[in-house]
Order: sequence, then C-alpha cells, then structure tokens
Amino acid sequence: MDDLLRLLTLQDSNTRVVLLGTSILGIASAVIGTFAVLRRRSLVGDAVAHASLPGVCIAYFIVGDRNFAAFMLGALVFGIVAAAFVSFVRAATRIKEDAAIAIAIGGFFGLGIVLTRVIQNQPSGNRAGLDSFIFGKAASMVGSDANLILVIAAAVLTTVALFYKEFKVLCFDRDFAASQGWPAMSLDLLLMGLICTCTVVGLPAVGVVLMVSLLVIPPVAARFWTNRLSTMIFIAAAVGGLSGVLGTALSASLPVPEGVTSRGWPTGPLITLVATAFFVISLLFAPRRGLVAEHVRRVSLRRRVQEQNLLRAAFEFAEADSTRQHWTIQDLGVDTAPLGRMRSKGYIERRADSTYQLTPAGHEAAAKVVRAHRLWELFLIEQADIAPDHVDRDADQIEHVLPPELLAELEDRLRETGRLPRGMPLSPHPLRKGVQP
Repeated sequence: MDDLLRLLTLQDSNTRVVLLGTSILGIASAVIGTFAVLRRRSLVGDAVAHASLPGVCIAYFIVGDRNFAAFMLGALVFGIVAAAFVSFVRAATRIKEDAAIAIAIGGFFGLGIVLTRVIQNQPSGNRAGLDSFIFGKAASMVGSDANLILVIAAAVLTTVALFYKEFKVLCFDRDFAASQGWPAMSLDLLLMGLICTCTVVGLPAVGVVLMVSLLVIPPVAARFWTNRLSTMIFIAAAVGGLSGVLGTALSASLPVPEGVTSRGWPTGPLITLVATAFFVISLLFAPRRGLVAEHVRRVSLRRRVQEQNLLRAAFEFAEADSTRQHWTIQDLGVDTAPLGRMRSKGYIERRADSTYQLTPAGHEAAAKVVRAHRLWELFLIEQADIAPDHVDRDADQIEHVLPPELLAELEDRLRETGRLPRGMPLSPHPLRKGVQP
C-alpha cells in the first residue's frame, strides 16, 4: 500500500523518471509504429532490435566501460545496417521480405549473443550490464536516460508532423507518391530511420525481445477503432502512453510473493502485457471491427434474412391464390422461427381459426422484399447470364447498387410480365413518363 501511495503521489524521484521515460517512449513508438504497420514494415523494428545487440557489444569493446550514449550509438549503427540488409536482400534477390527479416534477426542476434558471452568472460564484463539490453530494465533508468528519450521522442514526433502528408501517401500508395515526383525512396529511408531510432532508444526500458511490441501492438489495437489515419495515430499514442504508465505502476505496486528474492516485477514485460490487454479489449469490443460487434451483426443479418424469407413466402402464397390470403405454418415451407417477431412488429396477425395473414404494414414490407428479390433474379438472368435455376437467392436490396437506368429497365420488365408486386410504385426515372402498374 505504501508503494502504491508513493506511486500515485509521485513522491519517489526514480518513479517519476521511469514513468516519464516509459510513457514518452510508448507514445513515440506507437506514433511511428502506426506508419510501420500501414507500410507493412512491422517486423523491421524486430530486426533492428535484435541487430542492435552486437552494436552494443562493439561499443563496449571500443569504450571499455558502460557508457549509455556509446551503447545507443553502436545499437543505432547496427540497427541501420540490419534495416539496409533487409532492404538490399528484398530488392536484389527473389527472397521475400519476411525471410530477409528472419535472416537478419537470426544472424545479428546470434552474433550479439556470442559477443555477449565474450564480454561476460572478461573480469570487468559484469559492469557492462548487457542483460538490461536483452530483457530490459526500466527500473534502473536515470534522469539522463529519460532526458535522452524525451529529446529523441520530440525529434521523432516533430519529423512525423512535418512529413505527415508524405508519410500518409507513402503508406497507402507508394507508386502514386513516386508518380507525383516525390522522393519515395528517401521518404521510405527516413521512415526506416525513425523506426530504428525509436527502437534503439527503447532497448534499456523493454529490451531487445519486447521492443517490437511497443511499435506494433498499440497501432494494431487502434486500427480496430477507426478508418482515419489521424484518429488511429491519436488512439495508438494513447494506448502506448497508457501502457508505459500502467506497466510501470504495476511493476512498482504489485506485491512480490514471499520467498522471492527479486526486488520487484519486471517493468518491460508488464508494459507489454498492458499493451496486449488493450489489444484484446479492442479485438473483442471495438464497435466496428470487434469480434463481439461482428457476432452481433451476423446474428442480426441471420434474423433479418429469416424475417424477409417469411414475408416473401407469405406474400407469394397469397399472390398465387387470391382467394387464400391466410395460411398455416405448414403452407409456407420456410423457417417460421421469426413468426413471433413478425407478430410483435405488427406485420403478421393470427386469425381466430389459428391461421395467419399479413397485416397492411406486413403486406407493404413483404411487397418491397419480393420486388427486391425479383429484381435480383432478373438482373442475374439477363445481365449476368446466370441460369434461372441458380438465381433463387435470399432477398437483398439490390436496387441500391444497380444504376437507375438498369433499375428502371428491370422494373419495366417485371411490370410487363405481371411479376411486379401489386401496389408497388415504380422507381422515379426521367425516361419513364408516369407509368404505374
């Protein structure tokens, strides 16, 4: 409880530093990660993160001691080399990009592990702190680290703001950008450079293994909620920032089980888990693309199709014999599960002799369904050259996608053959002069 109180009141200076660093890192990574996801460069960050490990090791060999700035520079150089390697293999060979990324991850990370073992075998190797670059150690972040993250994040966000329009076109239509005379290759390289920069600066916080999660998970979660790029960037930034804050808060406040000698829960993995929780919530409950909303739409469509089939069957049964306007369930030969719903809507009523009939409102609704269904059949037979015995589809509002001229022609054909439902007016069209059925 004391740790939670200190966290909420930001009494501890180290907590303030870690919260600042992880939240800003989450925001910057999510923003540039949005373009990486849309540009289909999601795993480039993973390749850069794994390739940075040998860069850190080489920097240690050169400097001879733990130096955060030197480590970042070495990681950035090797990250750029890895990104260039992926681009070169993809452009110069027939190897696909995913395979090139896998080669870069395996090769560079394997080299990094070997160099790490060499450093750890040295007498002073334990001072290098290379484990924090592999698994992340946000709790050890100091003020200078947070300031560096702040400066780099500000530079990344400023660059994105300046080149927002160019990045937008690049992500959605690179060929169009090139045709307009824009330097598409240079813009692509700039985007890759920003991804490399964000990836490298985040290594001390979440590590090589988990850094890609901050680049990918927030944008993917945001994609469930919107179709607009600007809104997607805003939501992704919010998810990334909240993941950093909540992950750090959980790391500082969760109780450590008895008998465990560790000082606390790891911050980087908890940040990743929080971001994953946001993704799961988006996957399930997003109003347009969430699984729950999709299930509701499927159920609603199935119910609507059942209701339309029942209305059409009732209308056509009465149309076939004008002396029999009422019917039993067995007469229709369709699924009568929506019968209760149709009665509650006032479309069908039950007679004293236990038969059913359409109400005036039900007759009007059924006529619209039959009209749409017959237009659809006629369109498939005459315009799509489909055999008549293959066109009996569920009623659909095909008139909303047919051009007005074709719709008027089809309606005239139905009227001429006597198949246009009685009482159903023709669609208005300038070529038709007031003809009514």
